[in-house]
Amino acid sequence: MPEPLTPGELLTLDRQHVWHPYGPMPGKAAPLLVESASGVRLRLAEPVEGQDELVDGMSSWWSAVHGYNHPVLNDAAHGQLERMSHVMFGGLTHEPAVRLAKRLVDISPEPLQHVFLADSGSVSVEVAVKMCLQYWRSLGKPRKQRLLTWRGGYHGDTWQPMSVCDPDGGMHELWQGALPRQIFADAPPAGFDAAPDEAYAAHLRELIGRHAEELAAVIVEPVVQGAGGMSFHSPAYLRVLREACDEHGVLLVFDEIATGFGRTGALFAAEHAGVAPDVMCLGKALTGGYLTLAATLCTTAVADGISRGALPVLAHGPTFMGNPLAAAVADASISLLLSQDWGQEVKRIEAGLRNGLAAAADLPGVREVRVLGAIGVVQLDHEVDMAAATRAAVREGVWLRPFRDLIYTMPPYITGDDDVARICAAVCAAAREG
Repeated sequence: MPEPLTPGELLTLDRQHVWHPYGPMPGKAAPLLVESASGVRLRLAEPVEGQDELVDGMSSWWSAVHGYNHPVLNDAAHGQLERMSHVMFGGLTHEPAVRLAKRLVDISPEPLQHVFLADSGSVSVEVAVKMCLQYWRSLGKPRKQRLLTWRGGYHGDTWQPMSVCDPDGGMHELWQGALPRQIFADAPPAGFDAAPDEAYAAHLRELIGRHAEELAAVIVEPVVQGAGGMSFHSPAYLRVLREACDEHGVLLVFDEIATGFGRTGALFAAEHAGVAPDVMCLGKALTGGYLTLAATLCTTAVADGISRGALPVLAHGPTFMGNPLAAAVADASISLLLSQDWGQEVKRIEAGLRNGLAAAADLPGVREVRVLGAIGVVQLDHEVDMAAATRAAVREGVWLRPFRDLIYTMPPYITGDDDVARICAAVCAAAREG
């Protein structure tokens, strides 16, 4: 065993060598050093702002829905480690992957029958795009190679996903001109419960109809636009997209990486609209935050179309595709979720967030407060001072990760009422000081 390093030594090495997400090298501010995690708490290696542990209000970027160090998921990981942690998926298969694929087919919208296991959410979107492009090439329509989405979206940091993220002011604006040129509708009108805007619905229909000859697919985040702005929209627009895609011969892709597995109050956000996509992307909460894994599901029509083409295979195959360790934990995570009244837990958190964040609406600089399922958002009228807002939250004993003009929370589903209230107090404190 190597000699243990002190917190100071670790942070020094971190600054010298470790490049953190969405940051410069070296970073502007030292990250907090986490020593361990259990339940909904992150234990720090040394106190910060008087706190030696923090309630996690982020579910580790929306993935740790069961919290940390859960005995059921630990047992699944340990049991699989004793059999095999990995084996290549080309020419081989194994029980964890087969069980997981069948489970995903059983719980997802009925037309989705086939599962491609990828290794990250962004890659699952790459696979979805490749499926759609190859489908149309196999059918002799190679001109259908563009994608349509609406503004305000976010689909990942690899190449094709970046091309359908919001093109103006988003994280990927730097790459405009180099990325494939996609087609952007206006952002959907805000409000999950808002009455559908017929003019906007007509805008979607017109745009899809006008570009149908070159469109391979429409891709959107259903109901909740996540990292693009944490905004909610009416499920009615998903029905408009389904109808227009069917009418004009365009595939429909739902990116449920952030919304899947109950976050919005439905197991999948598509259920709010009562429609099914041709292709669906899953990730984040798939393994309960334990390991990186994602999945791209498609209909039999899409799979058959690809398999009848000149290249009768889906030309994609990650090294760690179908990783047995991740697949075993994912299957255990889904079993754990479905064995409980997860919907009631999400409703309980939603009620706590509505109650606890109501006071934020009266704070100076707050533009809007919105809650849906286990998602709470405070939007400011200015860009958040991330360092000040983070310090304010940490002083309240909570970990948050604000961005742009947003201070938000997506807590684990096991978060108790007292901790939900504590998270809300931290969000309000961050809004006051950020």
